[in-house]
Amino acid sequence: MIRAAVIGLGLWAGAADAESETAAAAQAAAERLAAASVLLEQAAGSDDQIAALTETVRAYEDGLGAMRDGLRRVAIRQTAIEAELAARSDEVSDLLGVLLTMGRAPAPLLLLHPSGPLGTARSGMILSEVTPALQVRVDALRADLAEVAELRAVQDGATRTLQEGLDGAQAARAALAQAVSDRTDLPRRFTEDAVATALLIASTETLDAFANGLAETVSADTGAQPDATAQRGGLALPVLGQILRRAGEADAAGIIRPGWVIATRPSALVTAPVAATIRYRGPLLDYGIVIILEPATNVLIVIAGLADAFGEAGQVVPAGAPIGIMGGELPAVDAILTESAAGVRPPRSETLYLEVRDGQGPVDPATWFAAE
Repeated sequence: MIRAAVIGLGLWAGAADAESETAAAAQAAAERLAAASVLLEQAAGSDDQIAALTETVRAYEDGLGAMRDGLRRVAIRQTAIEAELAARSDEVSDLLGVLLTMGRAPAPLLLLHPSGPLGTARSGMILSEVTPALQVRVDALRADLAEVAELRAVQDGATRTLQEGLDGAQAARAALAQAVSDRTDLPRRFTEDAVATALLIASTETLDAFANGLAETVSADTGAQPDATAQRGGLALPVLGQILRRAGEADAAGIIRPGWVIATRPSALVTAPVAATIRYRGPLLDYGIVIILEPATNVLIVIAGLADAFGEAGQVVPAGAPIGIMGGELPAVDAILTESAAGVRPPRSETLYLEVRDGQGPVDPATWFAAE
């Protein structure tokens, strides 16, 4: 029976050889959320409150994303271990039976053999080989059961962590929006002619026509234009997300656009990828709320699909400055836990459109932005 149990458990034991880091990853994500909470407390007393709150919002976005991914990995790992244990239930039962039998029998009796001293010697040799192998299987079983318990503990403690993270992120966004609204220290390059802008919006039917007519909306140009040409090709995306469609790729309706469509999560923060002048901010055609930046002379970066945009036309914003928030509803904690338990990746339900215009027409955003 001992030998049969050892042979039957041979393949199963290998699954417990490597210690899982899944629970540790989820714990690390929780620590990142705790660090974001500290940043939020410190932001109130910061000399540059906007920069501090921008960092805080991004820290919450990063922490929440890591937490959701960590919980998804926890669920997948737990399911895998439990399925493996269920598939090897017969072998586990045999192992437990062997251990129980050995535990009840006095040690000298285990070495006695009815065939005499030679048989006893042989049985002793078998036991000396089998006992360490059994210990390996016992250790593997113990490790798997301990890991399942640890993974369940992580899931049980996730509700409070997620709720605090979501609340903190919402508070940080609200504080940032207020701080941006109260900001008065941005340099202003020009004054916008509101009437000319309204006439341009009313008279144009395409983004191309609107962008080409923006020069008519400036009533007075009094400042220096930023020049980001040296950073061409290396700019980071203005939002944490993934490029869904590149320039020239048709969408589900067959529509082809010259810019990138970026999939992102609800309420994601949008920041200026480089120092630039705000040329326009507001609703435009069917693009939703749009903000148009000018990082260099005759170069425009069009960012469309926002739920809210910050700043005023004519202001010069520094790189990394908050310029908008994506729309969509943040999921509730229960929805996140259900999604994670199913092993589903957090959805990126919002889309941001990014277009670059150099001269009189659009160019592939890859000429200015790093694709990865």
